[in-house]
Amino acid sequence: MNRAVPMGPWSWAAVGLATVVGLLAFGWPFLAEPGSTAVAHASDAPWIFAAVIPLVLLVVLAQIAEGGMDAKSIAILGVLAAVVTALRPLGAGTAGLEPIWFVIILGGRALGPGFGFALGSLSLASSALITGGVGPWLPFQMIAAAWVGCIAGLLPPLRGKREIAMLAAYGMVASMAYGLVMNLWFWPFLSGLEAASYNEGILFAPGAPMSENLARWLAFSLVTSLGWDIPRGVLTAVLIVLVGRPVLTALRRTARRANFQPTVEFIAPPAPLVESRR
Repeated sequence: MNRAVPMGPWSWAAVGLATVVGLLAFGWPFLAEPGSTAVAHASDAPWIFAAVIPLVLLVVLAQIAEGGMDAKSIAILGVLAAVVTALRPLGAGTAGLEPIWFVIILGGRALGPGFGFALGSLSLASSALITGGVGPWLPFQMIAAAWVGCIAGLLPPLRGKREIAMLAAYGMVASMAYGLVMNLWFWPFLSGLEAASYNEGILFAPGAPMSENLARWLAFSLVTSLGWDIPRGVLTAVLIVLVGRPVLTALRRTARRANFQPTVEFIAPPAPLVESRR
């Protein structure tokens, strides 16, 4: 499948490094020992994991260095990030309704996984600056949104109605998974609170087996955030069904006209003219 913004080995390495750090940032509660530094200084963990921000920027720099991104693709990245920034305040805090995810998913689908990774992370960062949403949760939002956009660019190469159906299903699952994963940035730090009767069995238990904490995390998400995650997923799927085809067509036409991957042709020089002498 041809991608408008290609990725070279350094770009993939940067995405892989950012992903590994992101997985550690989200997954440390299931891996840390009860007496480890991570648990003893849990309140500092969000600031420590803020190191994911330069790693996300490294992905963009790697693509620029390898020629995958040029001035034209960066301009499109800026436009789509501005669209996400403008849309984000429309649904902030309203039953989980966030109309930003269809832009990130369609951008990653049309322009490739590296572009989707950069779009998801940078658009969440820029919108946080506009909405005042800068805090210890921001690096986690950036990496989770980057995964949503990147995976959209790696989906099977379908076209037509099947592509829209696939993207709508992915949009619903990815939007809900975003809320599920984002619970991990603060869920471990609630363990010190005095649990009410309805909180028993859903708070983080330092030193408990991984299976038990996984069950507690899923139960916590079911009780506290599923009512926001489902509307987010449904809205994303509906928007993709309604505007997915024209948006994809426009993005792909823009990519073709921008000619991100010009074909290099080598033409043999003309043979020199030899003057005949009599």
